[in-house]
Amino acid sequence: MSLQLRCLYVHSLALVVTLLLLSAASGGSDKVKNITAVLGRSVTFSCALNNGDSVEGLYIQRVINDKEEKFINGFYNNPLPMEVPEQYQNRTTVNKTGLSVEMRDISVSDEGLYTCVVFINKDPNIFKILLRVKAEYSVPTITAVCGQRSDGGAGQACQLSCSAAGGYPRSAAGWAELNQSLIKVINNWSSADNESKTWTVNQTIMYTCDQPTNISCAIGGAVSENVTICERNLFSLVVIAAIAVVLVFVLLVIFVVVMKCCCGRQQNPGDPSEEVGMPLAECHSQQQRV
Repeated sequence: MSLQLRCLYVHSLALVVTLLLLSAASGGSDKVKNITAVLGRSVTFSCALNNGDSVEGLYIQRVINDKEEKFINGFYNNPLPMEVPEQYQNRTTVNKTGLSVEMRDISVSDEGLYTCVVFINKDPNIFKILLRVKAEYSVPTITAVCGQRSDGGAGQACQLSCSAAGGYPRSAAGWAELNQSLIKVINNWSSADNESKTWTVNQTIMYTCDQPTNISCAIGGAVSENVTICERNLFSLVVIAAIAVVLVFVLLVIFVVVMKCCCGRQQNPGDPSEEVGMPLAECHSQQQRV
């Protein structure tokens, strides 16, 4: 190994050791900056300071197991003493002017605590950044099956289900326009995808009501379409309408029979050629002649 490479190696090792020691006993702020990234998109770790001092370097590190720090990316005026990990080489870009690092194609595994180390006059200024990852749930699907109550009480009993997928973090279903005291939870189910770590959430409840109610459910901020439950029983209306039609038909038949009978009695009894059951139109004509 040449003398130049040895010097570079010693310098890099010393800088790394110094950085880790200063990180453990830093005079930096304990205040944590919170940022949120959308799954699959990009996020920027901004490490800009409110002073005009000349910045010599910037490191972004990932805190692992609450103490170990893994270098992500950054820059230094001298050759960068640490190599950018392979998983971040094509996903991170350093902005020296803006003192920031952009991370692309965010996944759930990127969520966690990071440290931002800014070197001014060879002194590290360290502060923490907490990255949260979120993913929007699909529009929840809602199903409703209503029927007579098993206890024979008034109103209807409805089994309602609400489900949505593709969201992060895990969320719970919420129901709008329902009396919470009348809700009986039958099933709460959720599952995380092995690769994306996003969640599928489902909840099934029983609810009793005695009048039409518009309801919707929400999961992780996504809201379903409105559904109407406990609608009045349309079967009884159909039966009533059918009975009314039958009654009208029966009355019409009775009217025709009565009119025929009336016309038959008004015929001349001495005229055998006249038929008892003459047509109704002729009956009316005969009455007019009389």
